[in-house]
Amino acid sequence: MSPEPRLLAVSDLHVGMADNQPILESLRPVTAGDWLIVAGDVAELTPDIERALALLAGRFAKVIWAPGNHELWTVRQDPVQLRGEERYRHLVQVCRDLGVVTPEDPYPLWTGPAGPVAVAPLFLLYDYTFRAPGTTNKEESLRAAHAQGVVCTDEYLLHPDPYASRDDWCRARVEWTRGRLEAHDPAVPLVLVNHFPLLRAPTDILRHPEFAQWCGTEATADWHTRFNTYAVVYGHLHIPRTTRYDGVRFEEVSVGYPREWRRRGHPKGLLRQILPHDGPEVEW
Repeated sequence: MSPEPRLLAVSDLHVGMADNQPILESLRPVTAGDWLIVAGDVAELTPDIERALALLAGRFAKVIWAPGNHELWTVRQDPVQLRGEERYRHLVQVCRDLGVVTPEDPYPLWTGPAGPVAVAPLFLLYDYTFRAPGTTNKEESLRAAHAQGVVCTDEYLLHPDPYASRDDWCRARVEWTRGRLEAHDPAVPLVLVNHFPLLRAPTDILRHPEFAQWCGTEATADWHTRFNTYAVVYGHLHIPRTTRYDGVRFEEVSVGYPREWRRRGHPKGLLRQILPHDGPEVEW
């Protein structure tokens, strides 16, 4: 009997790093019907992002992309010097030209094993509400992070144009995305895909708790229960694991930097199987 098609996921490929290139090259489907979720941080340079997604789109039956913070950086070496919303829209068009699904497109319906399930790629950013311990507002939280020497590169390279701030951009994305999810047929379960975790709890194991403020927004803390959610897929933390919150499975699917995966290996494999789910109910 031939194997059934699978819905697979990966994130944080960081293919701009030479040691991560062979990982990208190794990612292949098992069946002709396999789908792949790519939950952000493919690379920083637009040509690297396009090349990686083109390779994956040529191998998998469908590729679904949600942007990470690294894709949204505007760095000097990038031939595309667009910033903020314009950069995001440019990447959306790159994906569409490749046949890759983006957060701006209709949610594709997985009808394979355990389906039907709608796969919803999201682009939400963060708003500094996952504040550093002992702080009560964004300004205090940022000061605490700077005092500890824990500052995300986004502060220098992720521009919010035309919004006044990244948190303003986040609020706009949350409002728009919430409307789309509310319009979705509640009888069809969702796989929610976002680069950042939808609630703060996954960040509790960060070595530097000050970094959590660049990891999401409290505005989405109930989305996994408010909407009919089969599973949540995210990355960003570079701590691959499976957890459950309120009975909903959360999958952190990142590859991460070479110094990280050399230390821990790839304990859950390079591609995480989201559907059909074949793992234990609680893995952390």
